[in-house]
Amino acid sequence: MDVLGIDVGKDFLDCELLTGKPARKKVPNTIRGFEQLAKWLLNRKVKKVHACMEATGGWSEELAFFLYERGHVVSIVNPMQISAFGQSELSRNKTDKVDAGIIARFCQAMKPKAWDPPTPGERRLQHLVRRRRGLIEMRTQELNRLEAPGVDDIRESVTSLIEVLNGQIEVMEAEIRATIAKDDDLRGKRDLIESIPGIGEVTSSTLLAEAPHIENFQKKALAAFVGVHPQLRESGRSKKKSRRTRIGKQAIRPVLFMAAMVALRTNPIVRSFGIRLRERGKTEMQIIVAAMNKLLTLVYGVLKTGRPFDPHWA
Repeated sequence: MDVLGIDVGKDFLDCELLTGKPARKKVPNTIRGFEQLAKWLLNRKVKKVHACMEATGGWSEELAFFLYERGHVVSIVNPMQISAFGQSELSRNKTDKVDAGIIARFCQAMKPKAWDPPTPGERRLQHLVRRRRGLIEMRTQELNRLEAPGVDDIRESVTSLIEVLNGQIEVMEAEIRATIAKDDDLRGKRDLIESIPGIGEVTSSTLLAEAPHIENFQKKALAAFVGVHPQLRESGRSKKKSRRTRIGKQAIRPVLFMAAMVALRTNPIVRSFGIRLRERGKTEMQIIVAAMNKLLTLVYGVLKTGRPFDPHWA
């Protein structure tokens, strides 16, 4: 099967097709650009490709759906895997064209697993959750603006916009609840996740949207996917304190952080875990990150077993 490497940018898609002599194409990152890419493949008599791209959230997923629905095999991979592969090739240059070629060669050599697309309900939930997150970020910016100097002349405008954003956030939250409620699978998973003390609506909906198939992960892979596993740095006699890696699903970590802080007070398993870590001299940030990891393990457990949280179950 021919291989197509795609470097996904906000405005453009840089593509390299490995079929005999490599061919390159640049198209806008829009529906019209997707159509141009499909036409380019057909003009080159390519009916099916293994398309590979980095995980860049909504920017890559809309293209992935477009290609998947037209019968192509799609892989969405962690950008760090591509970076490491490029370093293994001793690649010194970094441009969109170069990156597309590296992605294509990675796909050809490593044969990453095919992407498992979300269901229509999961996809709708993704859109709603991401919109809610964007609205909350805008509201935070406006609330911060109220604390800035020289705000008196624009205070009315800022407070009016905050009211609008509050209303839109409420609309999104209602839509999120309705979407989960009418989907048997999502509703069942939500009930299991929210049976864990410390996890509420925002965390459960974010997990269902950004990691819809948690139960299919291996536990260590799940921690790496979210980015809450410790990163050891040892070489010879040099040993540095382990720290949380910054690789992973950025959208999940902030809500999981807040959930962990609540769980350290209200969840008996996480609370006793935190006490043991404090006795061992761990810092508060280390304890919170470990609690985030522990919560993920509990989420994995309830979804894998299909049983609600039970603090006495071993």
